[in-house]
Amino acid sequence: MTAAVDATTFDSLDPATGRVHSTWPVHTDAQVEAAVMRARAASGRWAELGFAGRKPHLNAWKAEIARRMQELAELVHAENGKPVPDALLEITLTVDHIAWATRNARRVLGPRRVRSGAMAANQAATLEYPPFGVVGVIGPWNYPVFTPMGSLAYALAAGNAIVFKPSEHTPAVGAWLVDAWRTANPGLADVMQLVTGFGPTGAALCRAGVDKIAFTGSAATGRKVMAACAEGLVPVLMECGGKDAMIVDDGADVAAAADAALWGAMSNAGQTCIGIERVYVTEGSYDAFVSEITARAAKLTPGSHDGASYGAITMPSQIGIIQRHIADALQHGGRALTGGVVDGPFVPPTVLVDVPEHSTAVTEETFGPTVTVTRVPDVEEALRRTNATTYGLAGAVFAKSSRKGVEIARRVRSGMTSVNGVITFATVPGLPFGGIGESGFGRIHGDDGLREFTRAKSITRQRFALPVALTSFDRPEKTTEQLRKVIKLLHGRG
Repeated sequence: MTAAVDATTFDSLDPATGRVHSTWPVHTDAQVEAAVMRARAASGRWAELGFAGRKPHLNAWKAEIARRMQELAELVHAENGKPVPDALLEITLTVDHIAWATRNARRVLGPRRVRSGAMAANQAATLEYPPFGVVGVIGPWNYPVFTPMGSLAYALAAGNAIVFKPSEHTPAVGAWLVDAWRTANPGLADVMQLVTGFGPTGAALCRAGVDKIAFTGSAATGRKVMAACAEGLVPVLMECGGKDAMIVDDGADVAAAADAALWGAMSNAGQTCIGIERVYVTEGSYDAFVSEITARAAKLTPGSHDGASYGAITMPSQIGIIQRHIADALQHGGRALTGGVVDGPFVPPTVLVDVPEHSTAVTEETFGPTVTVTRVPDVEEALRRTNATTYGLAGAVFAKSSRKGVEIARRVRSGMTSVNGVITFATVPGLPFGGIGESGFGRIHGDDGLREFTRAKSITRQRFALPVALTSFDRPEKTTEQLRKVIKLLHGRG
């Protein structure tokens, strides 16, 4: 939560109490440009260190975060609202991703030979991936450590300097990460810069001369970021929202499916872009699934106390959206088996059934601890409804056999899908993370995530001269006809 103090500062608030947590500067356009210039000055030295030279610095940052995990988790709890154990889980995954990016950067991005082919047999071809230079990262508030790290760590491992703008709702967490870098690497402090503020600060970053922007947030804000970047043809990585679904087939482990759906829908107070907001259950599993998830949901307790299942809604404006979606579902014939009443930042777990597909509870991203459960006759109908959305981020499938689950998962229109589990793809550092459609484009994590922060560079080197140079105005006239015959002989029999 944030509140403007004056034109130059803003407050970050504890979402559970509304009390001021800390105060931060609203950086001006000139200050953002200065941060980019400092990063630019540091970027050359960082890139020249090479993969081996950067590795100990990245490992030192990783170690600093790992040693101070409890401190960071408590800060996440205070500023984002999630329980400390969930914050620790987020940080654990983060550390694992820094380790993966550091360990694999040379393998993925280092120079490698490429076959030249028959037409260029005299050429030695190589491909390499140099860094962009300076990458601007605009981070989210819901997972303020894990999500931006998919850009921060991977861009750094690729050889880029960073200018990081954390969400205005979690600036202290963003500053902690930058301070941890500077503590671990005082001689390379300028490689990572911090700017804070609201939307205009992010827009200024897009226009300040960075070489790429990595953005995480809503599709609506993503469009604004893209428009600002388009002015300078700055490439962008967009990780936007979702309306992810789970499919539960006949014969699936209903208890496991209900447990996974509940975690996917309610953890982090439902403020998860890859969370489960819709569940489509086939006829044979529906009744048992509804009974199971309802019983489990009734045991959850939101709050800021020790032992709370999940915390407060971080962004006050989101409470109104959650209220509106629940009201729309009930108005159109839906029933709330648990919850259904929103009064303040601690929203009770809400399981909705009999909600029509045209309800905003089904069509729009809710980003709260709610889930709709819908009976369908078979998997085909479940797939049709799952894919009937402009989003395409993630999802889950529960089936009797993992083989059938994978077959169903391949037909889900999304960037990522878990089978007999939920959100498990995010725990595998080697898998790319990202969506399609309104959920954005580009990838963080994995080989693709490393390449996202580089530009492919192709180099050819002549090994020996050909008897006849094909790319010359002195080429004999008969050469073209001979070439035509050779190509026809080699490729004309398809």
